[in-house]
Amino acid sequence: RAINHDFVLNSPDYQGASILLARDNFGCGSSREHAVWALQEFGFRAVIAPSFADIFYGNCFKNGLLPIVLDNKIIDQLFAETQGNYDLKIDLTSQSVVTPGGETFSFEIDPVLKEKMLSGMDDIDMTLAERELIEQFEIGHRTRQPWLFERAFSNDKTAKSNHSEGKVS
Repeated sequence: RAINHDFVLNSPDYQGASILLARDNFGCGSSREHAVWALQEFGFRAVIAPSFADIFYGNCFKNGLLPIVLDNKIIDQLFAETQGNYDLKIDLTSQSVVTPGGETFSFEIDPVLKEKMLSGMDDIDMTLAERELIEQFEIGHRTRQPWLFERAFSNDKTAKSNHSEGKVS
């Protein structure tokens, strides 16, 4: 299929861009993870908008795309300034966006989500990081409620049951 040269992201000025500026409720109607994957495949590592659709916002974090919420006035300013080669900087550690002129805008992010983004960990990695605590819980759970782990739920065929067995007539 031929490239649509009228589409703004196909402009040579924006080739190689890693930050996408967007408007209100970005990602609305794009709740599937494929929407995030498509942005990443294009090369985007962050999206800055005044607001995001809830499911899309969550999917961004689950897939390593940083969604940043900034006020509409700031977004308007950034759009007005982005002509040609415009190089925004994002510092997740300090939660700031810095313009080429040095103007800095702060953004909020949930501390747990921030840590996941900084460490590159996903939900499974975060769970596995707590493996020792999970194993300790399981041992204690078996001790406190052994009847839950009897023969019916065990691979151990020699496990004893407190239930009588026999024919039912």
